[in-house]
Amino acid sequence: MTPGSKDRLRGTLDVLILKTLTWGPRHGYAIARWLEDTTGDSLTIEEGSLYPALYRMEQRAWIESEWGTSELGRQAKFYKLTPAGRKQLRLETAEWRAFVDVVSRVLQPES
Repeated sequence: MTPGSKDRLRGTLDVLILKTLTWGPRHGYAIARWLEDTTGDSLTIEEGSLYPALYRMEQRAWIESEWGTSELGRQAKFYKLTPAGRKQLRLETAEWRAFVDVVSRVLQPES
């Protein structure tokens, strides 16, 4: 990850987590691993960022959690997307695409 990437990640962590949960319920470690695997280890999500984000999103009713058993046979909290979370994902995805479009126009070389 390049310098400054962590600052950009802070603003996008919620949408990344919400997108991850569209593939089904996952526990925290599985969310972090999926994001790392999907990005070829370009993104590393630290526990100190992940769990406060999960708590915040649960408070906003974007996700729900329940205890279950992980693939290693351990107790783990599994998070799943709610209808409000799906709506928030659509909103944040549209905002992200609009932001990328605007920044890309600025960064394109002059004609």
